[in-house]
Amino acid sequence: MTTESTNRQKSNAFRLLAPGVVWMILFLVAPIMMIVYVSFWTQTTFSINSTLTLESWKNFFGSEAYVGALWTTIRLWLIVLAMTFLIGYPAALYVGLLVKSKTVSTILLVLCVIPFWTSFLIRVLAWRPMLGKEGAINIILQKFGLIDSPIEVLLFSELSVIIGMTQIYVVFMVGPIAFMLGRIDRNIIEAARDLGAGFGRIFWKIIFPLSLPGVVVGAIFVSVMVLGEFATSGALSGRKVNLLGNIIVTQVGSLKWAMASVVGVILTILLGIVVAGFLRIVDLKREI
Repeated sequence: MTTESTNRQKSNAFRLLAPGVVWMILFLVAPIMMIVYVSFWTQTTFSINSTLTLESWKNFFGSEAYVGALWTTIRLWLIVLAMTFLIGYPAALYVGLLVKSKTVSTILLVLCVIPFWTSFLIRVLAWRPMLGKEGAINIILQKFGLIDSPIEVLLFSELSVIIGMTQIYVVFMVGPIAFMLGRIDRNIIEAARDLGAGFGRIFWKIIFPLSLPGVVVGAIFVSVMVLGEFATSGALSGRKVNLLGNIIVTQVGSLKWAMASVVGVILTILLGIVVAGFLRIVDLKREI
């Protein structure tokens, strides 16, 4: 290959990459750098100026409410992530592997996304009449004699936020896992079965490892959305559950840009650590 040909290839590669690089700089790198910069501005009760200070950072880590919101966000993320996996994996296993017909499998996946035909807020608020003191769940449980009095903890609590988030985001776990399960060569499973392996051994030695990229992709989807959540906790907890997203909304509403930026930077770092951790589990570029 001549030097001229090599230079032409490099030039073509640069032209192809340039739009993506410009887009990333304008809409990802620059906004993040701006948020980091604003987080060091001096914020007073009624004004903000560009004099750099660590005061907002000290206020965040010196406040039990803010640090508590950080731990609540992490705790709810872990619980919702586990719940979406425990509910989503069996559903994906059935849709992606156990259903023989591709048509039926596609129909089932479409049924999973039907709730997304309505807006996000409607799906969240729809849980209120279900979980309330006089809601559908309490009425059914009392009708069958399973409880004597309504369960009040179902609504305006951390439990209601977990239920709402799990229902809303479980489909993001089902889709990627079902996709990876659908790619598994059935002949491998048949061969293992012919050699005498039971379903449990086949699952742990063949099915689960091959579906792991889908689990990682689903976990990244769920994590990114749950860690940035604020609407579900606001609607279903009655503001009793304070997440980092709720603090950003409150601070922006009060025009306290510096503190909102501090929380935004912490949330971005947290998301970066979580996504990087998941990407170390499997090499998605090679697997997908």
